[in-house]
Amino acid sequence: MSTNKDKLHSGEIYFSTDEEILKEQARCLELQYEYNMTRPSEPEKREALLKKMLAEVGEGCYIEPPLHANWGGHHLHFGKGIYANFGLTCVDDTHIYVGDYTKFGPNVVLATAGHPILPELRERGAQYNVSIRIGRCCWLGAGVIVLPGVTIGDYSVIGAGSVVTKDIPSGVVAVGNPCRVLRPIGEKDREYYFRDRKIDFEELAKL
Repeated sequence: MSTNKDKLHSGEIYFSTDEEILKEQARCLELQYEYNMTRPSEPEKREALLKKMLAEVGEGCYIEPPLHANWGGHHLHFGKGIYANFGLTCVDDTHIYVGDYTKFGPNVVLATAGHPILPELRERGAQYNVSIRIGRCCWLGAGVIVLPGVTIGDYSVIGAGSVVTKDIPSGVVAVGNPCRVLRPIGEKDREYYFRDRKIDFEELAKL
């Protein structure tokens, strides 16, 4: 017979108050607390802690404290060169996969967990989890919320404050609540980086 812990990653309903689950969660949260209490002058300590906390973490990955994660990052799979600004919240009751060079604005929420609509089940602490997948070199603006089971394709940009309820394809700008594709990333983006401000490739080459 399957246990509550067995169902963490299956998408099935389970009860998150299970003692075995709570014990392991507590161990993970101790490391998260230690990470959030580090000083800005302790980058080596932060790097070492991330390697202990996360399921996978690539080279040059940086998460600004505070990080808030249900499992202290235990189910986070982060590629290389990822940057997360202050206040990243990961409801990582199951796995969250993030591709190389993706950027998160402040106060982004990645939520894999849900609760049944049926009140009787919620009263008993029922929960289910569905993985989130975010592609390579995406940018999620400030305050974006990504809901359970969502996949965001490579290179896409999600506008600040968006609530992503369904999959977003690769190579698009998407915004809103619920989040919808606004336009593809195209030739204009090779010329302008913000409104009417042009990209000066010659100047950038000097940096």
